[in-house]
Amino acid sequence: MDGKMLARLGAVVFVGFAITATVIEVTRKPEETQVRTLVHERDDTDALRQVLRRCRDMGEAATRDPACLDVWAKARERFLGQSPKPFQPGGTRTPASEAPVTLFPTEDTAIKESAPAPKDTAPVAQPEPVRPGAH
Repeated sequence: MDGKMLARLGAVVFVGFAITATVIEVTRKPEETQVRTLVHERDDTDALRQVLRRCRDMGEAATRDPACLDVWAKARERFLGQSPKPFQPGGTRTPASEAPVTLFPTEDTAIKESAPAPKDTAPVAQPEPVRPGAH
């Protein structure tokens, strides 16, 4: 078999594969796309979102606003799955604790609350530094 004949045979095989692939692609049925819609229940969350946005826009003043504290507690409960209660805009707020929490206690408070110091507070002896030329 010479080179010309081998080239013709390769070309015929290539064209045969191309025609077969084209016929398979043309006769294949397109897959139907599935359209799924997301259903949102917006009856109680719309009111919750409105109050949350208002509190967000208030800035630092929202940390002192009882309505914002209440809505943040409701959102936290809803997010953590602790309570399936729906949001009600006029709900009552339950304080987390009656005593105020101090973020930065004074030294007196920190000293009183800390454990007593150990009784053995003797200084630790440090080795003397070696001086150059002194052996």
